[in-house]
Amino acid sequence: MKIFNIITLTSISLFSSLQVSAQSFNWIKSSDANFWKVKSINLQKKTGSAIDITIDDKKNGSKFQSWGTCFNELGWDALNLLPKDQKGMILNQLFSLDGDMHFTIGRFSMNANDYSRDWYSCDEVDGDFQLKYFNIDRDKKALIPYIKEAQKRNPKMTFWISPWSPPSWMKVNHNYAILSDAKYNQLSPLSEVVLYENSKKRDENVFPKQVTVNDYLIQDPRYLQTYANYFCKFIDAYKEQDIPIKMAMYQNEAYSYTVYPGCAWTTEGAIRFNTEYLAPALKAKHPDVSLFLGTINTNRYDLVDQILSDPRMANTIQGIGFQWEGGQILPVIRKKYPQYQYVQTESECGWGTFDWKSAEHTFDLINSYLGHGCTEYTFWNPILTDNGTSGWGWKQNALIRVDSQNQTATYTPEYYAVKHYSRYISPGSRLLSFKEAGNDKKPVLVFQTPEGKYVIVAGNFKDAVQRLSIKLGSKVLDVSLDPHSLNTFEEKQN
Repeated sequence: MKIFNIITLTSISLFSSLQVSAQSFNWIKSSDANFWKVKSINLQKKTGSAIDITIDDKKNGSKFQSWGTCFNELGWDALNLLPKDQKGMILNQLFSLDGDMHFTIGRFSMNANDYSRDWYSCDEVDGDFQLKYFNIDRDKKALIPYIKEAQKRNPKMTFWISPWSPPSWMKVNHNYAILSDAKYNQLSPLSEVVLYENSKKRDENVFPKQVTVNDYLIQDPRYLQTYANYFCKFIDAYKEQDIPIKMAMYQNEAYSYTVYPGCAWTTEGAIRFNTEYLAPALKAKHPDVSLFLGTINTNRYDLVDQILSDPRMANTIQGIGFQWEGGQILPVIRKKYPQYQYVQTESECGWGTFDWKSAEHTFDLINSYLGHGCTEYTFWNPILTDNGTSGWGWKQNALIRVDSQNQTATYTPEYYAVKHYSRYISPGSRLLSFKEAGNDKKPVLVFQTPEGKYVIVAGNFKDAVQRLSIKLGSKVLDVSLDPHSLNTFEEKQN
């Protein structure tokens, strides 16, 4: 059993609370088809069980900031299939401060992504280096109304952006996609010579091990500068809609080669665009917008390290965002580059199964990202219809599933997996300790809220009952976790 202890400066408030020692907790438990059962339990003076984690006044880690989600056109379409009262209730659960999810940050794409209705960009006029024809007219039809509904529930929401693909005329293959597919795009298979050059066989993996040898954004200075200016115009346009964009990332998943909107980058191209064009443009026109490196979706440490080790990057980015395979190298990158803020940028979406296995997977992901110091966690689609199929054929999960025929909504097991965290770990909560699932398949997180309350989140992914023992000062939380259960323990305060 491997336990990760986070040790920094001693917390006076933590020390004080440990002297008092909580007497009782609310225990919230979920299992497949048996969600959100609540009961009260008392701490014990001693236990015969092995202690999983000991919390004392010397353990004190990263401070959590925000839960977030993504806004996409197909999510808006799903919401609008529902009766008005149910649509409002779901929006409240997602975005209101007294709801379940407590989403206070929103992510949306600059130009279309795979959960847009189809491809578009804000300027598809070939050669428009002055961006004369730039507009967000398409966004005003679905994306902005969706965001506005969230802002009604929480006017203090902030937002961040990343593109999936630049306008097609800015790319070497003149298409939004990277890989050809006769069913989903009009890209010629011959164009894929740009990707690998000497490869004899196309890598069909979503996240290929082989990486591009060419940048898909044209590396001519005119295109690079225009694209940086494009970011700034996009931020300006949303500011006019009273939608504050506070963070940007240069590319969604630079290491995914897709039939839907995407853009492949070399490490040299990523460094060049971020340091020489995008960062200076944002600094001049939007100094309040943070630039993060991301979204990192590769486990190739050498590639990410090559970018971060360039000395110019230190004055370029404020943080780094990880998702998918990128999470595998998060601990080693954070250890080498502790000066940055680390955020999780997109929870994994699965394959449209909407099942308990997906809930356990998401529960485990949250444990790992928060335990390794991410201060924000962003979910992908909060709501989709039927099998969650994108316009490019990928079936994916969501927190809420809408039956398009009956116009009804179901809260999926994954919804409850998220609620076990988001309902209790509030902004400003301090990570005290965590344990990854490991061989015992028992992930554990311990936080202390700004009000001084302990929150313990633990899972048991095994087929048998397992004990959980957490030592809190002089007392012990000692319980039996049901097989394949998700659990939250919230300290009661007098």
